[in-house]
Amino acid sequence: MKRVVVTGLGMINSLGLDKESAFTGIMEGKCGIRTIESFDTEGQSVTIAGEIADFDVSEVLDAKEAKKADRFIQLGLKAAKEAVADANLPDDVDMERFGIASASGIGGLPNIEKNSLVCGNRGPRRISPFFIPSSLVNMLGGFISIYEGMKGPNLASVTACAAGTHAIGEAAKSIMVGTADKMLVVGAESAICPVGIGGFAAMKALSTRNDDPQAASRPFDADRDGFVMGEGAGALVLESYDDAVARGATIYGELIGFGESGDANHITTPTMDGPLRAMKGAYKMAGEPKIDYINAHGTSTPVNDKNETAAVKELLGGKENCPPMSSIKGQIGHCLGAAGAIEAVVCLMAMRDGVLPPTINHTTADENCDLDYVTTGARKAEINITMSNSFGFGGTNGVVIFKKI
Repeated sequence: MKRVVVTGLGMINSLGLDKESAFTGIMEGKCGIRTIESFDTEGQSVTIAGEIADFDVSEVLDAKEAKKADRFIQLGLKAAKEAVADANLPDDVDMERFGIASASGIGGLPNIEKNSLVCGNRGPRRISPFFIPSSLVNMLGGFISIYEGMKGPNLASVTACAAGTHAIGEAAKSIMVGTADKMLVVGAESAICPVGIGGFAAMKALSTRNDDPQAASRPFDADRDGFVMGEGAGALVLESYDDAVARGATIYGELIGFGESGDANHITTPTMDGPLRAMKGAYKMAGEPKIDYINAHGTSTPVNDKNETAAVKELLGGKENCPPMSSIKGQIGHCLGAAGAIEAVVCLMAMRDGVLPPTINHTTADENCDLDYVTTGARKAEINITMSNSFGFGGTNGVVIFKKI
């Protein structure tokens, strides 16, 4: 099968409106988590999130078109345009062989909430005609394919917090088996709205450190008490290695392994077994290489961080064999279905620059979380192979492994 490489990257999150500024903020250990400003939080038990400030939708859509697209689509378009431009594709690309694999965990939740209220308060005839097409997850790929002219496979992953990582795998499969020459992966999420925050808070999944938002998300720390919602998008241009080399493209890395699994255990409580099997699948496909860095799912929840640590140690044969592993969710929050795409972008940029992203807010050791989490700030290192983990509600898991070329 064809080798698959990454030749373009794009990213937007609460620390930056483009990949370089967002990456710099992450590496500097800055935190984009603050008190929510996009809606009135009165009555909410959680009032903090990683919101994106100063995003100008007119950069990607005019005012008329913007009304047809939920915010997650708008953010996805922003990252997609950056990634396509970054890939520096030639003018003669066969667009019938250029597809898209989009991803979101929830999709247009703010629009669903808004139009549900309209229906209940003003009647069904007042529902926006753009409600459905602005809310569907696959419309992220639909909008992007229209604006970028992509006529190849148009796929969508809706697998909770593993969606972005699964989209990378689906895009790679399309290239490997020959149904596309190039694929654009876009994971996007924007579910910071009253019902989104209220719903996750009702599950006791969110941190309640409302008085200290900058220190609320604490991956692998003994005092972690839940994740913090974030919003954002990540995008990657994937193409066959032969095509990339032939056109002299800049290659960020090669996708050498991906793994997928299901827990078959509980709708929200993760196991160690499911994530471990996904890691084993990716690791075996990659040829069981020496991994230099792991970007952890690292949600800052008590169960996930403990299980993920145990699974990594099991995979690699003990603590002494484990490389540095960190989570960037302390900086930008948990971007749900976009997390895997954003974190893949960060992995590739970290490999490019030879620097390990830090885990912030880790001040108290947990005996169940005893690996090197890069807790003292970004660290220079030679990174040739990285692994990125994503695990979602419903027991759905995805893992990708990239290699520097």
